[in-house]
Amino acid sequence: MDFRLKETQKLRFANERGAYIKRGAEFNFLLAYPNLYKVGMSNLGIHIVYDLLNKREDTFCERGFLPESEILARHKKTDTPLFSLETRRIFSDFDIIGFAISFEMDYFNTVEMLKLGRIKILSEDRGEKDPIVIAGGPCATFNPEPLAAFFDCFIIGEGEAVMPQFMDCYKEAKEEGLSRKEILKKFSKVPGVYVPALYEHHYNEDGTVSCIESKEGAPERVKRMWVEDLDEFAAHSVVITEDTEFDLYLIETARGCGRHCRFCMAGYAFRKPRNRSVKELKKAVDNGKKYGKRIGLMGAAISDYPEIDELAKYILDNGMDMSVASFRADSVTEELVSSLAKSGLKTLTMAPEAGSDKLRKVINKGIEEEHLFYSMKLGIKAGILNFRLYFMIGLPFEKQEDIEAIVSLALRLKRYMEEENSRGTLTLSINPFVPKPCTPFMWLPMENKKAIKEKLRYIEKSLKKESRIKVIFESPREAEVQGILARGDRKLSEAILAAADKGGAKFFLQELKEIGLQTDFYLTRDRGENEIFPWETIDIGVKREYLYNELKKAKNQESTTKCFNGCKRCGVC
Repeated sequence: MDFRLKETQKLRFANERGAYIKRGAEFNFLLAYPNLYKVGMSNLGIHIVYDLLNKREDTFCERGFLPESEILARHKKTDTPLFSLETRRIFSDFDIIGFAISFEMDYFNTVEMLKLGRIKILSEDRGEKDPIVIAGGPCATFNPEPLAAFFDCFIIGEGEAVMPQFMDCYKEAKEEGLSRKEILKKFSKVPGVYVPALYEHHYNEDGTVSCIESKEGAPERVKRMWVEDLDEFAAHSVVITEDTEFDLYLIETARGCGRHCRFCMAGYAFRKPRNRSVKELKKAVDNGKKYGKRIGLMGAAISDYPEIDELAKYILDNGMDMSVASFRADSVTEELVSSLAKSGLKTLTMAPEAGSDKLRKVINKGIEEEHLFYSMKLGIKAGILNFRLYFMIGLPFEKQEDIEAIVSLALRLKRYMEEENSRGTLTLSINPFVPKPCTPFMWLPMENKKAIKEKLRYIEKSLKKESRIKVIFESPREAEVQGILARGDRKLSEAILAAADKGGAKFFLQELKEIGLQTDFYLTRDRGENEIFPWETIDIGVKREYLYNELKKAKNQESTTKCFNGCKRCGVC
């Protein structure tokens, strides 16, 4: 093993607080994150699963990350395999490797890490001495199919609800002396575990799925598992390190969202919305105080948390600063904005998503212009100078006037800032809309790249001469790749592997053509009402007919009220 690489890892581990070291555990589990350490350690899910597994006496869970470019190059130059952070154990020496995959663009990093970890990339090539390779996280739950060739199992849903039974099953299988194939078959009986090798996809001549056949006793559909009472499982930072994106002590306030935004995959696949008790959150704040960091509150919309004002006051009264992952302009409070300002917040972020009232009705956003102006007023009053707005372009049923509405709204908000004597910057963050699985828009085409670029040019040109308005946007080409992977099928695995071998996502579209697959098939065509989707082996709990009815309501600009007690509309409850 290369000495310098080993010392780099040892130094990083030495600078952490709260990491586990265990001796004599029966099973060695590697929790792998297919991106940089600073990104992975900013992901609260990594902390939750790491802690969950290490609390088992029979399991030692270590961590592995994609190395930074310079270190990655040295791994390749010296032919040194990737190894874990805690004990520098080579990836291929672990019993189980679990990837936490949150973003489609990390699929290429996943393949790279398997290759550099000396693990056979294709599941079908692995033998009795190879690790069991699994994946969890949002991408694994929504649509695991583009990655099906690389993984033995997928964890469908929330780790707290699946991993204890998964590890119990693995322990039983090892005690019974089962073969690898028998272990995977046994896993398929665990609720929330999807074994792709036990499902065969059949296709029509036009490339669409004709049927999905389960084999060897595997269930026809795998149900998403979720935790009903979040207070049963703590969710806060476990390993403390300075090397993160935001340097926060993270605390999850709630999980899921009941707002029914029609574009949002998380809003459907993490339903129903659940809140932690303020009592438990205060305990987490107390625990975080000893580290001297700002408290970072995590959740779909922090301002929707019922006791947010009480929690914010508790944090500040204890001499701590705070930050929030997100809030909604229609539920933000003066107490919350004031607390953020006192904590040093310089930019208040809002996500209207669309510039026109019409499109906000289409996507069921539920935010009106008055909410944006009111939030801006609260921010300016609290001393916050800068504001950021998130928009999407290429939304369903979008017209040119909807693009013009983004410009008009930005100008009116800037004028309001000037009237209130704010000399800050208004930043527009504009991203191409990507239709996602498990949402009402999964049937719809994605806007073509040429049209997206024209809309971006219009917005840039219209605001170019405006001082203190800044426009930033995501690459349309990258959005295309994301769009293909989001709703893709098993046939994409070959192109993912080839692109990863050449250097990653920028080679993906070319590799797609090389194997005879058309981007238009995955991106710009309408899906029929009864088309079978590649991910329909997964049962997220939301009824298909409910999603299609939401698509009809979107066309008619009809609203859907948020989740409420006793509601039985979507099927989750």
